[in-house]
Formats: sequence, structure tokens, C-alpha cells
Amino acid sequence: MKNTALTDLHISLGAKMVPFAGFNMPVQYTGINDEHETVRNGVGVFDVSHMGEFILKGEKALDLIQKVSSNDASKLYDGKVQYAYLPNENGGIVDDFLTYKLDDETYLLVVNASNIEKDWNWISKFNTFDIDMKDISDKTALLAIQGPKAAEALQSLTDIELASMEYYTFQKGKFAGVDNVIVSATGYTGAGGFEIYVANEDVKTVWDAIFTAGAPYGIKPIGLGARDTLRLEMGFCLYGNDIDDNTSPLEAGLGWVTKFTKDFVNSENLKSEKEAGIQKKLVGFEMIDRGIPRHDYEIVDADGNIIGRVTSGTQSPTLKKSVGLGYVNNAFAKEGTEIYINIRNQKVKAVIKKPPFVK
Repeated sequence: MKNTALTDLHISLGAKMVPFAGFNMPVQYTGINDEHETVRNGVGVFDVSHMGEFILKGEKALDLIQKVSSNDASKLYDGKVQYAYLPNENGGIVDDFLTYKLDDETYLLVVNASNIEKDWNWISKFNTFDIDMKDISDKTALLAIQGPKAAEALQSLTDIELASMEYYTFQKGKFAGVDNVIVSATGYTGAGGFEIYVANEDVKTVWDAIFTAGAPYGIKPIGLGARDTLRLEMGFCLYGNDIDDNTSPLEAGLGWVTKFTKDFVNSENLKSEKEAGIQKKLVGFEMIDRGIPRHDYEIVDADGNIIGRVTSGTQSPTLKKSVGLGYVNNAFAKEGTEIYINIRNQKVKAVIKKPPFVK
């Protein structure tokens, strides 16, 4: 089991630790609902240092990214972030990831913790451009400071104008007295906020400074449990649950980051799939009757015929009702359609609802 640079700190704070993607990670401190609420209405800090980071550097770095990425990275400018996925050659998804453009020859790719080695090998396979690739995952810590009070709570720690940063942009600068920190206006909660990339040896200094500056705003440490409920309220995909090596990106609703204006891995087949039309799609749903939908539960129609399966589900702390994501046949994908989830052999009523569930 790998540790992050802050594992001992989380244990000393009384966090409940669990294995996640090969790392020893805090799942909760005071409780998922309390932590969820803190982020939705105030500000909280996640240690997400288990995520992977690769630096791609070279004259043709963009060419390599264009080959492996579904999105059009030529649209990036210095300081811009882009969401995309790595298509595999069988119509599925190797991973979803972020591309940061540092300059014309230097890019940072941020990948999911469970896929670091797989993604590295996949991208390396297409590196016929003599690009210098560095895996800096083990040296890099990542803190996500999320919530509507994040900018206010952090502003005293940096000269970067946090409140005016546009969504999906980043700046490099001094933060909490540490040089060369990447401050990114990104996150996985829908509550606003920032992600801070810093070297392992500096992360404790940064963490302490954040908690001192954030104290008047009620800042708290937040575990992965609340990260999951927060992302689900927004309908954000989780790799391994909602998308994987065998799911179609078009069925998963990732057509918006699939740009056929260029050639990329499996682009011809994906184009054909789009032209032929998909048969099922990833939808959001809210439970009408009581019951919590879980990964892999069957979705059925009124007669009990299987029409799909649940990929993610939880009790929404904000809505006080259960919500989920799942793939269903097209005929049942329209908003407002009633469906049923098979929970312990009982048909439990739900309704198709377009995410985000919490506005």
C-alpha cells in the first residue's frame, strides 16, 4: 500500500483510512454528510496526492497529445486546462484525464491514480515523436481546496488573483511562501475552488498555511467519501464505475470532448459509431421510492425486463434522496421516464433526471 506525503497527518487527525487505488487514503474524518455540507456551503481540503502526473516535453509534444487524446489540444493556450479521455483501440476508454499547457513544448497530464502505470504505458506506445516523458506522480502532492469560500480563504497566501481566475485555467506562482506552485481553478465537486500542485517536501507547509488562513471560514479536512457524494450530485463520471476499458465514450456522453477535426487513436471507428447512432446511454436518475442504488444493480422497466445497469449511486446529502448514474436503452433515456432499480429483488421506482442533480 502506498502512502501520500500526508498519510501520517491524516491518521493523527483521526481519519478513517481505507485502501484506494493502491494508496492508504482518508475516507472520512467527522462523517461524510458533515464533510459534504462543509464543501457545498463553505470550504474543505482533500488530499488527492494519489493522482498521477506526467510531464511531456519536446517540440512535438502537442503531436503526441493529439494522437492519444480525444479532445483537440491545439485549442489550448498557456495556462489553460482541458478535459479529455484516452480512447483504446476497441471502442472503450483507457482513462479520462486533464491536459495542462505550460508552454508550447511542455504539457502536464493528470491521470487517475488506479491507471498511472496503464496510462504511462499506453501513451509511451505512441511516443514516436521523441518526446521526453517524465512520470512525476511519486514526487507530486495535490490538494483540492473546494467550496464557495475557497477563493476568500486562500487569497492571503498568494499574489495570484484567485477570485478572477476562469474555470479550467491555472497559474504558476508563489503560494504559502513556496515557489513554482501550480494553482488551478479546477475540481471534482461542482462547488468551485482550486487544486494546488506542490512538491511532496513542501506539502505539509502548504497544508498548515491553508488551515491557518482558512480557520475563520470553518475550513475542514475532507475524505474521499464526500468526494464521491459531491461528484455524484454533479453527475461527474468516475473511472472504473461509470466509464472503463469496455464502455463507449459516446454512450457515456463524452461526445463533447470527442473532436473528429483531427486523427486520434480509434477515431475512425468512433466516427462510424456516431454516424450509426448509439443504442444506449449513460443517464442520471433520482429515486422516487426509498432505496439506495448501487454499482451493478439492474435497471428494469415496469414489467421487470432488464433495460440497463447502475454504474454509481448514493444518498444525496443535499437532496436527502438517492441519486445515481447508469446505462439504459435509448427508449428509456428521456428525462422524466419512470424506471425501476432492482434492490434486493424488489422493484424500486426512480425517474430519469439530467444531471447535475444539485444546481
